[in-house]
Amino acid sequence: MSGYALTGTGTLYRLALRRDRIALPVWVYVGTGMVASTAFSFRKLYGDEASRLTFAAGIDGNGSLRALYGPIFDGSTIGGLTAWRMGVFGTVLAALMSTLLVVRHTRAEEEDGRLELIGAGAVGRRAPLTAALATALTADAALAALVTAALLAAGQSAAGALAFGLALGTTGVFFAALAAVTAQVAETGRAANGLAGAAIGVAFVLRAVGDSGSGTGWVSWLSPIGWSEQVRPFAGDRWWVLALPLGGAALLALLARTLVEHRDLGAGMLAQRPGPAGAAPSLASAAALAARLQRGALLGWALAFAVGGAVFGGVAKGVVDLVGDNRQMADLMARLGGQQGVLNAYLSSIAGVFGMTAAVYAVQSVLRLRAEEAGGRAEPVLAGAVSRLRWAAGHLLFPLLGTAVLLAAAGATAGLTQGAALGTGTGEAVGRMLGATLVQLPAVWLTAAVALAVYGLLPRWTAAGWVGFGVFVLVAWLGPILQLPQWVLDLSPFTHLPHLPGGTLTAAPLLSITALAALAALAGLAGLRRRDLG
Repeated sequence: MSGYALTGTGTLYRLALRRDRIALPVWVYVGTGMVASTAFSFRKLYGDEASRLTFAAGIDGNGSLRALYGPIFDGSTIGGLTAWRMGVFGTVLAALMSTLLVVRHTRAEEEDGRLELIGAGAVGRRAPLTAALATALTADAALAALVTAALLAAGQSAAGALAFGLALGTTGVFFAALAAVTAQVAETGRAANGLAGAAIGVAFVLRAVGDSGSGTGWVSWLSPIGWSEQVRPFAGDRWWVLALPLGGAALLALLARTLVEHRDLGAGMLAQRPGPAGAAPSLASAAALAARLQRGALLGWALAFAVGGAVFGGVAKGVVDLVGDNRQMADLMARLGGQQGVLNAYLSSIAGVFGMTAAVYAVQSVLRLRAEEAGGRAEPVLAGAVSRLRWAAGHLLFPLLGTAVLLAAAGATAGLTQGAALGTGTGEAVGRMLGATLVQLPAVWLTAAVALAVYGLLPRWTAAGWVGFGVFVLVAWLGPILQLPQWVLDLSPFTHLPHLPGGTLTAAPLLSITALAALAALAGLAGLRRRDLG
């Protein structure tokens, strides 16, 4: 039997690449674009070595910024500063990309029943897992290669560029193998992603603890994200550290392969508890069922936003101390969204990041409609006295109101920690940050409405709903740094939002964006109402 365990791997690998022909390039493009734009910004702001060293000295003396971004191992080069600024977040991006790819092509396929149909043919037991890992490996290799090329194009050393690209890519491979294990342990794709996401969060926290102060540096060696950092691109290029994520990935992949052979198809190593024989009265409506299906994801996202708000709010004092009289850094903060002062510029840019992140949740919540339809679970609900619009409305409450919950959680905790750190009073700080985060809602709603319109009108192209999100976020995030023309910047709704705190709150852009969101949502619902299901 073992000789046929990998039969069909090549076919499944090609199928996975075809299915991800949109999402995978977007992930890689975003990662590469972030690195390239960061290198461009540092070159413009710190053109000489003396200014770069002054900036790096300020970072090393600021524990809160080291906890967030890590230490600067070499502040004399553009490459060294880029590796510091994008090392942690680039690694997290690679980890998320790899995790979602592997779970999508393993546990999610089992959950939807497609893997059972595939397995009825000439397909080996380990072929789907191997194909999924190969797909993630391809994505990580592409990310590493393009990041390396971007840094080379920026005039940085070949060795440092390659070390940084490999640091990102190998960490992505490690988390791909970890996701392969969680896909065997959990019974659902959401649970598998949740376990892998929790592992990424723990790795980030361990790295932050290790980088935050003296005497705790050893803690970062317990984190795969810390391993990426310890490669030290442009600061010695410690190639041997790459063996840690690669070796860990090999062991995890071997464990996943073993677990595949010791469980039933469709089952997980941790079996779910059986539900009650009769449904609770609270599940008597389609909206209640949608709430039951979506509440777990909302709680997880809300916790992540609350923690993120607390972290970024606590760093506010460190940002103010770092900038000081550095006019170049103040100008950078101003271009990222602020209007009055360094603190307002920083808080405004952070609020924008939370808004763009909330858009991810919004699109994910909308696309749950497609998952229910494709999985055959929507048809039994609609067979009763439930209209399509009522069924959809239950799910759409989450991108509409759930995003408000997320942004409020981030704003409240950011205000609390910011006020405590600066000693300015938490009440006023919380109010300012709530306004800054909640003003992002119209742009988030429009992003979700675009995904809904694609789902309702072109269900076979539902995954293209992420394209709207990608365009909006990339234009708003990278456009000002790359100094793109204004008409390009205007393509993103995030560009038109008031920059709070510090800016002027005007109702016109908020109402206009909300009206566009309503029109796009109505178009999607009209399409859903008229087309055939499935």
